[in-house]
Amino acid sequence: MKPHDMGTLFDECAGARTWVYLDRPFDIAPERGTAYPVAGLAGLVRDVAGWLAESGVGPGDRVAIVKRGHWDYDLLACAAVRIGAVPAKLSGALPDGTVQLLLRRLGPAVLVTDRPSLRADRVLRVEDFAPAPPPAIHRRHADDPLLICHTSGTTGTPKLVVHTTRTIIDRLARPEAVRWPVLGLRRDDVLANASAYAHGRTFCWTASALCLAPREIVILSDPSSAPSMFGRHRPTVVEALPAAYARWRPLANSPENPFFRVRRFVSTYDAVHPPVIRTMLHASGRKCPLWMQGWGQSETGPLSFRFFTRRTAHTTRDLGRPLPGLARLRAVDPETAEPVPRGTAGLLLARTRARCVAYVGEQDRWEAKVHGRWWNTGDLGVVGRGGAVTLLDREVDSVPGMSCLAVEDAIEDRLPSIAECVVLSAAGRAPIPVVVTDDGLDADDWRKAVLGLPPLGEPVVLPWDEVPRTGTGKVRRLELLARLTGTAETNGSGRWT
Repeated sequence: MKPHDMGTLFDECAGARTWVYLDRPFDIAPERGTAYPVAGLAGLVRDVAGWLAESGVGPGDRVAIVKRGHWDYDLLACAAVRIGAVPAKLSGALPDGTVQLLLRRLGPAVLVTDRPSLRADRVLRVEDFAPAPPPAIHRRHADDPLLICHTSGTTGTPKLVVHTTRTIIDRLARPEAVRWPVLGLRRDDVLANASAYAHGRTFCWTASALCLAPREIVILSDPSSAPSMFGRHRPTVVEALPAAYARWRPLANSPENPFFRVRRFVSTYDAVHPPVIRTMLHASGRKCPLWMQGWGQSETGPLSFRFFTRRTAHTTRDLGRPLPGLARLRAVDPETAEPVPRGTAGLLLARTRARCVAYVGEQDRWEAKVHGRWWNTGDLGVVGRGGAVTLLDREVDSVPGMSCLAVEDAIEDRLPSIAECVVLSAAGRAPIPVVVTDDGLDADDWRKAVLGLPPLGEPVVLPWDEVPRTGTGKVRRLELLARLTGTAETNGSGRWT
């Protein structure tokens, strides 16, 4: 089965024998518990559709959703789609001021939220959810707006990205809903997800996961619930945020290691440094576990994939090759936009049939990133002679003559006890290495770690909880830079952020 209409997805999959287990009840249905058959989820989606319709939501209306992170984001979104509305998923991790700005751009008919501080013309409180009979199902054209999600916001206010059924379902979810040999999801799999449910990735994942009907789906709204949840439901396939994998390293090394049955790890959103990948792969008791690294953007979906084994996880800057038939990549000169030779660093442009169709309230910004059928990713990288792409840095975060990501890889390799290293581009001064650890940093260990690397400033040591992050766990580099230096000015231009 392949996904078609997200409004009726749960109904169409209701006959599956899949059971879904949650680490805590849904915020919209706390009394319904933590275990659901798919048919039970379908009933909840219908109840929510009726609730939204009784509140006055109709076809073409925008429904903004802002709440604590949980998979009910996507159930709310599917309920809105069912009645012809356009859901806009906004991360509950965003500060009130940012959310209010995004709400002004959206102009939603209704705001569904659990935050009393937010203002809108019509507000539905999550805790006031009351089931109601749903109206007739509303069908839309494949090129009409289906979903609004937002970018991670590492470099400022997130952009509101508009996708259609054709861009996010037909061209992204459907290929993922194929039971590919070796790599594909099996009917006996236990599929675990610890993601950022306010983002577009989980909407696409929901479509493919339900259609592939694994034996169990395990949802973590908080990665810290992994010991208890994975202890009861041993996963065989895991998809999680990079930040979740980083925090799970001690668990993977512990006697309780719940990753022993995992045959495939999946990571999207951001680069994962090699020590994290190696830790997770070695935690698996499988003969040949795989790590699947996807690189892409909210605006494009995945652009390339790379598979790592225990023997090949030495760098994550090699992002593999573009998806056949879906994406193409090329590097261009940042000043002239003219293609550069293979093997030469440049600004990465992508050509994909899954490209978003607009930015809400910032269409001029969207148009500035479009070059005919090519999309400016804002990333610097190299497209090799064989077509593989190597990521250097975001252009706004770049430092002349070096790759911050490569330096981060090297330092984390040499200091396996730290949680993370972030190298910040600072205009007019040496790059600033921020070492994320709750255990302090030995001066001799640091000198050995940076031996032979490009010149860096003195390290700043911060515990994990003092590093500003997005809802996907990415470091807000510009905010961190401003906090440390008093200015967010970098060496990059930031023209394509």
